[in-house]
Amino acid sequence: MKQTYITLNDGNKIPQFGMGVYMVPEGRETYRAVLEALTLGYRHIDTAHAYQNERSVGAAVRESRISREEIWITTKLWPSEYGEGKTAAAIDKMLSRLDTGYIDLLLLHQQFGDYLGAWKDMEKAVEAGKVRSIGISNFESERLEELCEAAVIKPAVLQVECHPYYQQNALKERIAPYGTVIESWYPIGHGDEGLINESVFTTLGKKYGKSNVQIILRWHIQEGNIIFPKSANPQHIRDNFDIFDFELTPEEMDAVRAVDKGERFFNMSLAEQEANLGQFVPAD
Repeated sequence: MKQTYITLNDGNKIPQFGMGVYMVPEGRETYRAVLEALTLGYRHIDTAHAYQNERSVGAAVRESRISREEIWITTKLWPSEYGEGKTAAAIDKMLSRLDTGYIDLLLLHQQFGDYLGAWKDMEKAVEAGKVRSIGISNFESERLEELCEAAVIKPAVLQVECHPYYQQNALKERIAPYGTVIESWYPIGHGDEGLINESVFTTLGKKYGKSNVQIILRWHIQEGNIIFPKSANPQHIRDNFDIFDFELTPEEMDAVRAVDKGERFFNMSLAEQEANLGQFVPAD
């Protein structure tokens, strides 16, 4: 089996499996991790202005000698960059940092600030060919519907916490009318041992000769989620990607669905999240 793709609501095809670089330091570590992933066959890298490593991602993409059209780059705007005019300028700076010609997927990172104004500039960036697809991250309140109803270009993806303990079925129903699909951060539940060591994953791992983590990642793929587990460890990068040579049966998929507890690992309230925004403003 090969890398799988999902056709988004705008017609673009996104690699369903990628690598995240959240908390991977700018410079050599991000550069080497991205280059290793691309060499192994990864074709989707997820970064953000807030991660402060876009330059290293772009350098690895440029120097990989892989056709730019084959690589999907996702990045995100911080709320301090939201607003008509302000967002347009922020996108141009982002393009300069990445130096990859265009952005495949641009997201609003948080549901605060002038996100409606920002969305208008993002739509203009699509029209100008600077960005291919646009979407949102961490919009789970009523602001999700507010933005989707105001949008001319509906969000292609919604990036949120999603894993076997928190499968986001209700949220998927809310975004279905817009053709929006789920992207998962914390795809293995922030590495929670209780989740990873659930007996269903151990049993299936023995059957297929895979690790429990690989079983979880494979479940995501068959569930239709877009995932990008983060790692800077070459062996983990290799192991995470080794999930395309087997397939879970419908009964096994149901067995994994049955472990859903409605349990998040990120439990900060909306008010707490907004209060914490001011503690960080990404540098150019």
